[in-house]
Amino acid sequence: MTKKIPLLLGVGIILVILAMGILAPWLAPHDPLAIHLSNRLSSPSWFYPFGTDHLGRCVLSRILYGIRTTVACSFLILVFTILIGLPIGLLSGYSRSRPDHFLMRVIEGTLAIPDMVLTLAIVGILGPGLLNMAVAILMVRWAMYVRVIRSLVLKVTKEDYILAARMSGNSHVRILRHYLLPQILSPILVYATLDMGRIVLLIAGLSFLGLGTQPPTPEWGVMLHDATAYFQLAPHVMIFPGLAIVLFVLSCQLVSDRFKALDVPLQKRGV
Repeated sequence: MTKKIPLLLGVGIILVILAMGILAPWLAPHDPLAIHLSNRLSSPSWFYPFGTDHLGRCVLSRILYGIRTTVACSFLILVFTILIGLPIGLLSGYSRSRPDHFLMRVIEGTLAIPDMVLTLAIVGILGPGLLNMAVAILMVRWAMYVRVIRSLVLKVTKEDYILAARMSGNSHVRILRHYLLPQILSPILVYATLDMGRIVLLIAGLSFLGLGTQPPTPEWGVMLHDATAYFQLAPHVMIFPGLAIVLFVLSCQLVSDRFKALDVPLQKRGV
């Protein structure tokens, strides 16, 4: 039971954060965009549990609404990345044709550049904004999933039951759907859970640099960017958004580590 504590804790934190984002209109004590200059940089109190920022906006309300921007955007990016990378990775690893070798050389060249640097370059070309940032992250991260999925497919295709399935006259589509796909879903889930935290960090980082979500939209990275000039005067404006990012990324790490541990016996049994 003790081995499941990190998994339950990680899943619980993620579910609580998602629920708080969904219920933000009812949980937020104030309008996240309402400006009250008379209350600017107020310390945490009963009326403002997390204090206020440099424009007198409620930090707690902005964090709650920021879940809808940061976490929801990262989840959509992750879903579209998998939808693009999964079929390409499956076909690439299963066919092993000349186009596959060419594709892998292109992907290796792409992955040779740090993802943050390449994403910054693409956003710089497209221009700042939430949509452009999402497109830039998607253009960079799909190659990682293709490479991971392709390596998993290459490993599974060496198993005896795949050879038996081919000798039994199964079509390629049936082999991909019924024999290969179920075997690689678990490792993909592990990788995607961990990558969710990475995407959140990437979104927050780009927004912090002014290339992602633009003010006054509530977003954790934007809140950190706005708080840098007031950190010494009112540290709470940076501490609470930073804690929100750390808490979510840590919960993704806990879930991913536990899934990885659960996946080991399955691979040994060849399930």
